[in-house]
Amino acid sequence: MHNLILASNSPRRKELLALTGMPFTTMPVDVDETVCPGEAPTACAVRLAEAKASAALKLTRLITNPSDSLIIASDTIVEYQGRIYGKPVDAVDALRMLTELRGDTHSVLTAITLTESANDRTVTDLCETAVPMRNYSEVEMNEYIITGDSLDKAGAYAIQHPGFKPVEHLRGCYASVMGLPLCHLTRALAALQIFPPADVPAACQARLSYCCPVYASILTEFTVKREN
Repeated sequence: MHNLILASNSPRRKELLALTGMPFTTMPVDVDETVCPGEAPTACAVRLAEAKASAALKLTRLITNPSDSLIIASDTIVEYQGRIYGKPVDAVDALRMLTELRGDTHSVLTAITLTESANDRTVTDLCETAVPMRNYSEVEMNEYIITGDSLDKAGAYAIQHPGFKPVEHLRGCYASVMGLPLCHLTRALAALQIFPPADVPAACQARLSYCCPVYASILTEFTVKREN
C-alpha cells in the first residue's frame, strides 16, 4: 500500500484527488516556475511537474521509512497565440489576461508526474484542453478581479467560479482546467499497477456537474512509465 503524497497545497487539487477514494497527505514544494527562453508550453508544463515531483521526493527521503511513498505532482499552463499565461502579478495584470482571452479559445495544458520513492519509477502524462471563453463584459471582469480569486490562477481565472463562469461550451477535461486531470491520473496510476477504489470518471462528473465527453477515450489510451 503506497503512502500517497500530493506535492501541492492547492485546494482545487486536493478536492479533485480526494475523488479517487485514496487517502493522501500534502507536501507543498517550492519550485522556480520561470519559463525558460524559447520553451514550448507543453515542455514547460512537463518540466515543472517533474521538478515538483523531484523536489517532493527529496523531502520524503528525509523522513524515516519513506520507501512506500508515491509522489503526485502537477503543473498547469495556459497558452494563447503562442504565449504562456502564468499567474497575474496584480489586478492590472489579471485584467490584461482576461481581456486578451475574452471571446476566444485558448489551451490549458496540465502535466502530471507520479514517482515511486522506492525505485524512482516515474510516469508523466499530459492533458491538453481547448477552453472557449465567453464574451464577458468589463463590469464582469472587474467584479471578478475584486474578489481576489484571479490572482493565484494561471490565466487569471477559475473555470469553476460560480459567479464569473468565464468558460462556455467546454468539450474537454474540466478537471484538467482546474489543475488535476483525473482520468489521466487514473491511467498513470494503472501504469504503476495502482487502481483507485472509486469510479473516478463518475465521481468527477458528479462533483463537477459536468457530462464529460472525453473520459472514455482518455482511459483507453496508454501512458508510458520510465526508469530514471
